[in-house]
Amino acid sequence: MAAFLLNRSFFCHLFLFCCIPSINTLSTVSISQTPHSNQTFICVLQHPNQQGQSNLNCTTFPRTQTPSFTLDVNPNVTYSQIVGGNGFVCALGPSSSSISIMGCWRFSANATTVPYKRIYNGPLLQDIDSSHTHVCGLVNNGSSSLKLECWQWHDFNSSSGSVRNMSMSSMAVGENFVCGLSPTGDVNCTGTGRVSSSRVVVDVPAPGGNYSFVAAGFRHACVLSGDGGLVCWGDMEGEKPQGRFVSLALGENRSCALGHDRRVVCWGSDNFTMPPTLKDTFFESIVAEKSVFCGVVSSNFSLLCWGSPFFESDSKVFEDVLPGPCRNKCPCGPLPNSAKLCQSPDVICQPCYPQVVQSSPSPPPPSPSPSQPSLPSNHSRWSSRMVAFLVVGCVGCSSLLLVIAFFLHRYCKSKRRGSRVHDSGRLDESSHSQPQPDAEAGSRVLQKRLSHVISMGNGSPLEEFSLGTLLQVTNNFSEEKRVGVGSFGSVYRATLEDGKEVAIKRAEASSSTYTVLGAQVDKDNAFVNELESLSRLHHKNLVRLVGFYEDTKERILVYEYMDNGSLGDHLHKLQTSALMSWPVRIKVALDAARGIEYLHQYATPPIIHRDIKSANILLDAKWTAKVSDFGLSLMGPDPEDEEAHLSLLAAGTVGYMDPEYYRLQHLTPKSDVYSFGVVLLELLSGYRAIHKNENGVPRNVVDFVVPFIYQDEIHRVLDKRVPPPTPFEIEAVAFVGYLAADCVRLEGRDRPTMSQVVNNLERALAACLAQPTLSRSTTYSSSH
Repeated sequence: MAAFLLNRSFFCHLFLFCCIPSINTLSTVSISQTPHSNQTFICVLQHPNQQGQSNLNCTTFPRTQTPSFTLDVNPNVTYSQIVGGNGFVCALGPSSSSISIMGCWRFSANATTVPYKRIYNGPLLQDIDSSHTHVCGLVNNGSSSLKLECWQWHDFNSSSGSVRNMSMSSMAVGENFVCGLSPTGDVNCTGTGRVSSSRVVVDVPAPGGNYSFVAAGFRHACVLSGDGGLVCWGDMEGEKPQGRFVSLALGENRSCALGHDRRVVCWGSDNFTMPPTLKDTFFESIVAEKSVFCGVVSSNFSLLCWGSPFFESDSKVFEDVLPGPCRNKCPCGPLPNSAKLCQSPDVICQPCYPQVVQSSPSPPPPSPSPSQPSLPSNHSRWSSRMVAFLVVGCVGCSSLLLVIAFFLHRYCKSKRRGSRVHDSGRLDESSHSQPQPDAEAGSRVLQKRLSHVISMGNGSPLEEFSLGTLLQVTNNFSEEKRVGVGSFGSVYRATLEDGKEVAIKRAEASSSTYTVLGAQVDKDNAFVNELESLSRLHHKNLVRLVGFYEDTKERILVYEYMDNGSLGDHLHKLQTSALMSWPVRIKVALDAARGIEYLHQYATPPIIHRDIKSANILLDAKWTAKVSDFGLSLMGPDPEDEEAHLSLLAAGTVGYMDPEYYRLQHLTPKSDVYSFGVVLLELLSGYRAIHKNENGVPRNVVDFVVPFIYQDEIHRVLDKRVPPPTPFEIEAVAFVGYLAADCVRLEGRDRPTMSQVVNNLERALAACLAQPTLSRSTTYSSSH
């Protein structure tokens, strides 16, 4: 029985290890030594939502000295991670789901304001770390493991192939050496230089075993085993402490470790220990640089520092410091009281540390989450048999999740069999058409849906016009009254008896401008979709539905008239237009984005438009942009449940359609985001979604414009009809370019939500008008 209980406990922990992701502790505190002066420069990340202030703040010690310089920090950029060393501070700036930007400030003897210089713009950096002189990061290149990239390291590119080829899940940078943990928990170190401090660590065989954390000092390195056991090697000074730990901070000849009880113990040269006044202080994270150590306090998130005479009288340096990154999902629960440090609804996650039973006093607040896994304290290293069990358990865990997902998918699909995607006929897929129901059955379905729409009673009843009235105001739908084409028919301009100008959309079986794959039933779907959507939607950036007419032969919708036509006309047809300035174009984009955001986030149930394009963004007399044409829209369950929308046929307009939806016939709100990204590219470049190049060959605006954006050369593809942007406007235009590139990523999960799009366009417009400086767009809040 005891053996059974042990095995059951082991496999429970095994399940948690495989299926619950651990939280990487990213550095939110940096310590720098300034050259040519005896100053210590400490920087922290704080709340990212302070108006007009950066979330990166710094101070100099000793405080009695006047700082010899300040960092040139962009107040509009939110940084996610910072590191520092001898004469530099580096920060990881705004990142999308697959692109990161990192830059550094390097101090000099003559500068009073230290300029920012970008040193990296490429695939996502998962983590960064620094030594006294070097900076390194782990690059997510799309594979299962992360690759190492380093800067400020002269020999790295030429002679450190073994470093570059290491597969890592985490890493630590020392003085001319780097140690990394593999995905299986093995530790490996390598370095550069024949005679250097790096050889002290590299020449000593790294300890065998499976480890969960690695740290590097000036000439030594340490790792933590799965249950918190401490192992060190290299030229370490002082006697290693006993106990179980969750984090480490290693300096030049000093070291500190954060225990499971959240207390810090230190050791090193000259009998270095934790100051007596701080021994009973509980910390969330710690960091070191040479002889200076700092930690974020658990109770109030203030930053305390020690290790230098500067801090003997007052160790408190900052208030409300982030102890980790802000995220929107936490596998082991949020850190108590951390919501105040992040933008709602994000919080700081409590790390998934294994609980270890110790004889020390009970852990301080914040208490570990009950969901945290615990491991037997006598398992400091994993045997080969346990590793085999681990592999088998992970495979079994994955298989179980796949089986559960399969049956859930089958169940959800059977429950939602009726949400078939209507094909507008814009795509030539007639070979996929379905059997046509008889007209009488289709009529019954239409009448039932119409009755439901009319009886919804949303507080703004629609007017049901007579056919005679509509024939009269359109001169029997004459050609001179015809102003355009919608998803299921022609659009006419008319004036009602009360003087109100309206746009009247009539479904015409004889129209040559579209082909309906399902004949009458599909026309009815488009008609009722639009009627059902607009009858319950009220937003200043959605075209308002005034009324309708319906009988066995006619399907007619009546809308408010939009005096200034469509965005597509202004971009591609009209010779003169009011949209010939960058602030106006960004304002139009923001209006449209707010309308789509309303559909996705605030409509109940949510709506996926499915045909976002410049022709369906209309402009009223005041140049307010409004989204129109809901003939292809779908109403359904929670848009976050992507399995809720599976279709036999894709629908939309070529050039705007989400390639993931077209390829997999898998519709989500991110399909609208892709289409809107194409619209942004149209606004910036003036090119149609599908246009011909200089050789007359059809070309997609995404394929043409996005590479220039990634190369920071957007100025080469901007619409030449618009006056060149001012030095301030170009920052906002480039910002919108990066946002557009994020929107048109191939996979929906890599695209921002429409709420994030709106937030970024608001920032761009404010920058364009108020003339601040912007960096590239951030389409996610740390997570994803």
